[in-house]
Amino acid sequence: MKVLMVNGSSNLKGCTFTALTEVGMALEKQGIDYEIFQLGPKPIRDCIGCGKCHEGKCIFNDDDVNRFVEMAQEADGFIFGSPVYYAHPSGRLLSFLDRAFYCSTTSPKNPFNFKPAAAVVSARRGGTTASFDVINKYFTIAMMPIVASSYWNMVHGNSPEEVKQDAEGLQTMRNIGVNMAWMLKNIEAGKNSGVSLPEVERTHRTNFIR
Repeated sequence: MKVLMVNGSSNLKGCTFTALTEVGMALEKQGIDYEIFQLGPKPIRDCIGCGKCHEGKCIFNDDDVNRFVEMAQEADGFIFGSPVYYAHPSGRLLSFLDRAFYCSTTSPKNPFNFKPAAAVVSARRGGTTASFDVINKYFTIAMMPIVASSYWNMVHGNSPEEVKQDAEGLQTMRNIGVNMAWMLKNIEAGKNSGVSLPEVERTHRTNFIR
């Protein structure tokens, strides 16, 4: 089993990466592989609502959204990490998630449905819970079980060195890894016992009410 993580920071080895790595080490101790998908400093386009993704993938190929969606098909769980900017996740992560999740809803095999996910946020000080809430909304619209921890999923620090001094934050990250592994193993055990994924209604999309 494998967890695909996304570092939504332009800093490849900064505070968010440090938090995700702590989760990853806990996953490995539980026998779960992980990979960190780096958004990095490259430009990421916004979704323009063109609807071309109904043909199978996002129309834009000059960034990594389509590559990520392909990788997501093989992943068993997800963790999305972001620094906090003005009490919200990074703009690059939100643009990335908008397009990845929107084009995935048109896929015959949605890569996110029923796969557990967690959000991780990193801040110098404030704005963490608001950012945490924003990322979680992507999960609840995609029918993804949310992995909880022993506190809200955040670390504090203005540098990786400071994050490593946040003992409670790092403990929270490790508990995300343990809980994610537990959930993945339970899902796998359910499948092996013949418990199928739920069939849900998908037909009604009410755009207005008269």
